[in-house]
Amino acid sequence: MENFQKLKEVITAAEADAANFYEKGNKAAGTRLRNALQQLKVLATDIRKEVTEKKNAQ
Repeated sequence: MENFQKLKEVITAAEADAANFYEKGNKAAGTRLRNALQQLKVLATDIRKEVTEKKNAQ
């Protein structure tokens, strides 16, 4: 559940960068957004592994 909370925090933090990139054309915000998306990918993979392990342990 810890990784899921981290995932939600990263999404919340990335919202402002997404708005700045798409609405204002801020290129630095685009870079930060891409970094956040990479973090999301890693966290999502970790969560998938946790869920699979827990499911198979039962």
